[in-house]
Amino acid sequence: MTKQRYLTGITTTGTPHLGNYVGAIRPAIEASRNPEIESFYFLADYHALIKCFEPEKIRQSSREIAATWLALGLDTDHSTFYRQSDIPEIMELTWMLTCVTAKGLMNRAHAYKASVQENEQSSENDPDKGITMGLFSYPILMSADILMFNAHKIPVGRDQIQHIEMARDIGQRFNYLFGEQFVLPEAAVDDQVAVLAGLDGRKMSKSYGNTIPLFSSEKELKKLINRIKTNLKEPGEPKETSESALFEIWQAFATPDQIQYMRDAHANGIAWGQAKKELFELINEQLTEPRNRYQELMNDLGYIDEVLKKGAEKARAEAIPRLEKARASIGIARTISQS
Repeated sequence: MTKQRYLTGITTTGTPHLGNYVGAIRPAIEASRNPEIESFYFLADYHALIKCFEPEKIRQSSREIAATWLALGLDTDHSTFYRQSDIPEIMELTWMLTCVTAKGLMNRAHAYKASVQENEQSSENDPDKGITMGLFSYPILMSADILMFNAHKIPVGRDQIQHIEMARDIGQRFNYLFGEQFVLPEAAVDDQVAVLAGLDGRKMSKSYGNTIPLFSSEKELKKLINRIKTNLKEPGEPKETSESALFEIWQAFATPDQIQYMRDAHANGIAWGQAKKELFELINEQLTEPRNRYQELMNDLGYIDEVLKKGAEKARAEAIPRLEKARASIGIARTISQS
């Protein structure tokens, strides 16, 4: 029986935070240990260029993200972990796919439409002002990321389903024109995946500036947790867990017994200061060991590069023959050897 193949990309534009860990990193690392699944994880550094023009920021983010996944226990023996930019075949496939993709399909992409709408609402004469071809056509690059490795399932949030549907449309069009080449992927949406509240009670997001970096120092972690927004209810007053960002974060890190304990504590009027102290202790206990490992890795970038190099070699062993098949199908022969 063919194993199900899962593929996940991580854009290299920021420092991983608790929300990234709970929503994406932790479930992906658990999947990497599942013998019934083939897992592909990549640093989407070319995608970072769509919105970031700071080379050092992209370099640093790539290091931090790779070190984070490794420190948290990604099993690279049973998964494929690589930099997108180390797989040149992806970029060649992107052009092939671009040539069979209808412009109208890209016109309907949510990110592009949102940017156009923002321009129109600001009374811009040009609805495309500030919109690059990277932003406009990045769903095609995302399609190449997916189709290159014939991934079956792509774990995404509901806001990303459209991109997977586009990859299906593009792959189907290529298959129709040039013969069966690519598996048509499906979105894997897990509605049970936690979405964490940030410091201000809104969804934890870099764009809101309300995140808690995953590997903050103990001192910084305590400081940030103490900044989490709470209401004005006094100690002894019952508190609703549905209105508590503290409880939401607690729930993402706690066992069922610990969750019930904090639920009861809210009902019994736990002081916010005490709740924050206990939340810090809970998270810090779980992150101390991987935090130390993360610091070791950030001081040994040669090791990270070696892991990513091995991952790229594994990925290219599959990408090269698949690209050669695609080239042959469109009538373009290679006259020089492939390195």
